[in-house]
Amino acid sequence: MTRSADDPFVSAVKPLVDAMGAEMLPADEAGPDDVVLSWEGVEVVAVRLPQLADSLDHILAALERKRGKPLAELDRKAKQEVVRTLEARGAFSVRHGVETVAGALGVSRFTVYNYLNREKDV
Repeated sequence: MTRSADDPFVSAVKPLVDAMGAEMLPADEAGPDDVVLSWEGVEVVAVRLPQLADSLDHILAALERKRGKPLAELDRKAKQEVVRTLEARGAFSVRHGVETVAGALGVSRFTVYNYLNREKDV
């Protein structure tokens, strides 16, 4: 049984799926790496998780939307806050994470490492 997009369960999980940068699809179309969500014993929807690198891009875009301007236009303190947020979300465990974040912030890799080290010293 496949439920529609206006199903209350699907509507309830959609914000979480969107925040992860994932994709919802009918449960019967799930692949081996997809997560199938069930409700009351019925498979409702499958969630296709993004690749880690895509997740980082999605997180950066969400932070830009939240702040209302490109991350590169933020002041130093705001950029440090962004780095703290990204570190808490595991952004720097992704291959080339520091380089990707540095590019988005309009700073050097060295600056991102300084922001990370500054947090450990506080």
